[in-house]
Amino acid sequence: MEFSAKQIAEYIQGVIEGDENATVHTFAKIEEGIPGAISFLSNPKYTHYIYDTESSIVLVNKDFVPEKEVKATLIKVNNAYESLAKLMTLYEQSQPKRTGIDPLAYVAPTAKIGKDVYLAPFACVGDNAEIGDGTELHPHATVGRGAKVGKNCILYTNCNVYHDCRVGNNCILHSGCVIGADGFGFAPSPEGYEKIPQIGITILEDNVEVGANTCIDRATMGATIIRKGVKLDNLIQIAHNVEVGSNTVMASQVGIAGSTKVGEWCMFGGQVGLAGHIKIGNKVNLGAQSGVPGSLKDGQALIGTPPIEMKNYFKSSVLFKKLPDMAAELNSLKKEIEELKKQLNK
Repeated sequence: MEFSAKQIAEYIQGVIEGDENATVHTFAKIEEGIPGAISFLSNPKYTHYIYDTESSIVLVNKDFVPEKEVKATLIKVNNAYESLAKLMTLYEQSQPKRTGIDPLAYVAPTAKIGKDVYLAPFACVGDNAEIGDGTELHPHATVGRGAKVGKNCILYTNCNVYHDCRVGNNCILHSGCVIGADGFGFAPSPEGYEKIPQIGITILEDNVEVGANTCIDRATMGATIIRKGVKLDNLIQIAHNVEVGSNTVMASQVGIAGSTKVGEWCMFGGQVGLAGHIKIGNKVNLGAQSGVPGSLKDGQALIGTPPIEMKNYFKSSVLFKKLPDMAAELNSLKKEIEELKKQLNK
């Protein structure tokens, strides 16, 4: 399927510079552009590629001013990255959806399956489970007994939704993720550790995306809750009874201990760790590898362990490198002061 620059500009409300009849049928990175492809430029580090790219159309921000001739047709928009995402979503939605239940899939007699559902070979739907209209289960995806998955979800290969858990509409669960495994609850005893039954559930609200091999534990009692619009990267651990506020995003290897509450619109970098039973406010940004032992107020941008304001952290990092020299200088000054004291005392 081909689209012209004119059609694309109308859809994303852009301004054309070049041939409005230029057509594209695929996407490409600007440094790997080919004829018939559309690319984008938003990071200034990639600007030099725009003068040689073979892509037919390039999306650029409105403030972009070329320093020399550009062969490609440009479409200027407010935000090139967002416009590309909009176009890619349109492209994905135009792809035909698979439907039907493969003979090798297992569906329990008491399960409820919606319309236009796709169940791949070896997908499994347990007793009294429910699958909403238009949802896809890929090979070996499992929805346990009594669990409910909403409409238009995608559960990729080896994804597991444990018994009685809830997944909202328009959710994407990537390969190997586990929704509702037991929380890490054990009581010490003279004989070792006695398991505490985890009788709660995990709830994912609408429009949540969970990365590959990410684990969201079920609650000891009640529910672990991931609110609407949350996006979780691969290899994240969210413990029992945690609540993550709407539209929060987390990069890979974040770990959140039990019963912690995270606010809305937060952003956590890779390997951030949160202690248990604390509260993180709304719109809190945490830099990579931050370790958070206590609660944080709304709107803070922090990094480090314990986390401090980002500007101060980077200033401190510069000083940290100089500490050996500063220590040597301090010891030298101490010796000089001692010598001066001896001379004054004579």
